[in-house]
Amino acid sequence: MKSRIFSKILLLAISSLLIITLYRCAGNKNTTETAPSEIIKSNINGKGLSIQVDFQKGESHNHPLMVIWLEDIDGKYIETLYIAESIGKGIFQHGDKSKGQWQAGPIRRPAALPYWGHQRGVEAADGYFIPTPEDPMPDAVTGPTPAGNFILQSKSSNPTPGTFKLLLEINQSWDWNKYWTNTKYPEDINYKSSSQPSLVYMTTIDLNSSTKEYLMTPIGHGHYSGSDGSLTTDLSTMTTSLQIAKSIRVQID
Repeated sequence: MKSRIFSKILLLAISSLLIITLYRCAGNKNTTETAPSEIIKSNINGKGLSIQVDFQKGESHNHPLMVIWLEDIDGKYIETLYIAESIGKGIFQHGDKSKGQWQAGPIRRPAALPYWGHQRGVEAADGYFIPTPEDPMPDAVTGPTPAGNFILQSKSSNPTPGTFKLLLEINQSWDWNKYWTNTKYPEDINYKSSSQPSLVYMTTIDLNSSTKEYLMTPIGHGHYSGSDGSLTTDLSTMTTSLQIAKSIRVQID
């Protein structure tokens, strides 16, 4: 009798262990699968080089603003390949609450992508180096902010130099940390909409080499309130912002 009871208990324990193991395996499979990437196309009528940017989101990704552009090897701005529509047009979906509920409306966010703005070098009437609704970026290079992983398929407008730089600047609001606190610059309203400053990623592309795939890496952060076009290479104060992107790979054709 005791032997039969023991056998039943042992069988029950083994069954429970098997169920738990299968459940954990299924859970691990779900968490490690790569989410599908949204395809974004820009500047499709360009007559130059085909460039593909594969952006895989990181753990801290939460609808960041971003821009992707080209510079020559000396750091001179060439052109923008893609920019989030809200900053590229100067109109944000939640920009106007004058009628009691959020509606699309103009907002000035100079701290969002300051390095790109100053490299581009177009100053608006209010002194900020970002597009306005009256002088927006072209439709060909603007698009909705990607919700997650995406692949940008773009072309340069004209043939590029043999060696050039591809840059991406990214910024996510409300990502405070122990250094970039919401009380660090209490009088600076532009800082309060940026939190940790924008991150700038870069890769140098050499068309004379056989390399067709490149990895973009962070090279610094922009000014905390967008007051200038400085690039701070010390990233020791940046934390979760470095986890917005898991990887950014570039392919050329």
